Order: sequence, then structure tokens, then C-alpha cells
Amino acid sequence: MTSDARYPPDETALLIVDPYNDFLSEGGKLWPRAKEVAEGIGLLDHMRTMLATARGCGFRVLIVPHHRTRPSDYRTWDHLSPTQRHVVSSQTFAEGSWGAEWHPDFEPREDELVVSQHWASSGFANTDLDFMLKQHHIRRILLIGMRANTCVDTTARYGQELGYHVTLLRDAIGSFSWAEMEATFEVNAPMYAHAILTTEEFADMVSDTVNEEPGGADR
Repeated sequence: MTSDARYPPDETALLIVDPYNDFLSEGGKLWPRAKEVAEGIGLLDHMRTMLATARGCGFRVLIVPHHRTRPSDYRTWDHLSPTQRHVVSSQTFAEGSWGAEWHPDFEPREDELVVSQHWASSGFANTDLDFMLKQHHIRRILLIGMRANTCVDTTARYGQELGYHVTLLRDAIGSFSWAEMEATFEVNAPMYAHAILTTEEFADMVSDTVNEEPGGADR
């Protein structure tokens, strides 16, 4: 699915979902499960390219992080999801650990935003993400990061429900299996996303837009 939309810098934000070492770095607790797909699609290189493109275009950049786990979390909860039960047992993204630090290539700059942490899959539910986007006049969101069929898919769906134009960068979003990637990009996302693009397609699109503007090639 391609897009004929323009991405005005003052209305567009890149959301980097869960760029933790546990997901994206060798030695991370979840890296062994993510590695095959990540290496197969060139995930880290495409995430780097998208971040550089967003910064070069003047888009707002936000980190959308999962809750950093503490040993006492969830003990009094009534309805833990299977994923939350796994988090409890494995202590992924454990507060204060290396695994809960940002992958070094996706450290936010001083003027970039880190929104409040989500407890389950949606970056919008029970966080300040919608508030932050509205405060910065954002209408279009681009999503990259982890994990395709959980936090990315749920955040993107929720964003569409809230009225945002949603673009998924399919080779800058990872998962734990090819089946999860297919379910996300071939079955689910075409029903709600306004655009599903590769990193190259998006970079070419915004480059063409800049060059079409008066004096664009010289800017």
C-alpha cells in the first residue's frame, strides 16, 4: 500500500516503539527471538535510516516505551495478559538494567520526547502520547520499532481511531517470526493504516516532496 499523502514537517512525527536493548541488541533477553526477522529485513539499518530521515526533514521524534519492569509489578493485578505473565517471569526491560536502556543508535536528543510508558501493547492507552502529539500539532504519525503484531499494531490502530494519519514502515518494524510479520502487514494493517511503505519508498517520497517545493533542491 503506497501513499499519495504529503508529510508536512510541522504536522508529522516519527514514533519509535520500544527501542530497548532487550529487543534490539545482541545480548538482549528478546534478541534471540527477534534476530531472524531483524536480520532478514535489515531492521536496524532501516530504523537508523528512518530516524535520520525524520531528523533531516524536521519531523518531531518521540520514543514510545514499554513499562520498565520492577519485581513488585503486577502482584496485585486481577487480569494479567499472557505477555505480562512472561514479563513477570523473565523481567524483560527490567528497571535499572542494560536491557531497559535505549539501543545506542536510538538515544533521543535533548529536543526529542519520551512519552510515558505503556503497560500493555498500546502506546496511547493510559499514557500521554495523544496529549503530546496534540500539543505539538501532529496529525500524521510514522511508526517503527518493535514489535509488529503487538505494540506497533496496537499503537497504530489506536492512533487511527483517534484520527491520526498512520504510516507503517514495514522494513523498520520487527517481530519474532515471519508469520507475525505477514499477519501484521498482509492481513491487519491494510484494514486501518493509511500507508504501508518501505523505508526506501518513504525516503524517496519525502525527497521528491522537498525537491518539488520552490527552491527545494537548494535547501
